[in-house]
Amino acid sequence: MQFSDFDALSFDCYGTLIDWETGIWEALQPVVQRSQRSVSREEALVAFAELESAAQAASPLQLYPHLLARIFPELAEKFGVKSTLEDAQAFGQSVGNWPAFPDAAVSLHRLRKRYKLIILSNVDVASFCESAKQLEARFDYIFTAQEIGSYKPDPANFKFMARRLAEVGISKMKTLHVAQSLFHDHQEASRQGFATCWIDRRQGSGWGATKEIKDIPQTDWTFASMSAFADAVESE
Repeated sequence: MQFSDFDALSFDCYGTLIDWETGIWEALQPVVQRSQRSVSREEALVAFAELESAAQAASPLQLYPHLLARIFPELAEKFGVKSTLEDAQAFGQSVGNWPAFPDAAVSLHRLRKRYKLIILSNVDVASFCESAKQLEARFDYIFTAQEIGSYKPDPANFKFMARRLAEVGISKMKTLHVAQSLFHDHQEASRQGFATCWIDRRQGSGWGATKEIKDIPQTDWTFASMSAFADAVESE
């Protein structure tokens, strides 16, 4: 298998292009700073992963900002803090402020020379539009959880993307799915027959904001960053 086998790249956004862990941690500061005990970044991210994944499975139609606002009080409670409605709403609306990884925009620009670029994201349209401003890239197709009506890793999300791409002449076999999350993306993308490229941002430093899974799916390529992935594509 070679990179030249593909016509399109489908991307997870948050964790792959947008540094959601930094964004989450910064958005949690109002309650973390009120906690009577020391709360580490990793502890906060792991707690987030547990609550977010459960909420997405239970409420697939709820818009992502509302889902974040709903889990916020329980998240704050884990740190021994009572949250306010304003805290919860601010957390839910923070997605558009989460920073892009430094290598994301330039890597997308490099990859666009060879591929159509696609987004398959677990957020709502409005939140992604804010994040897209930081990515400075034109995406050919954007598929969100809001449009699909479910959250990854639900198989429906990958089936929806495959169906919509097929309608415009882009086959599953010609699409490489690029993502950081083994839980949200790689396990189901592989089951659905997509070739996969893992952007392993954490490099063995735990699971962070992504729910831990026992069975690690095999990926076709692994890179530590988007820039390393773009380098490999250009080198081929």
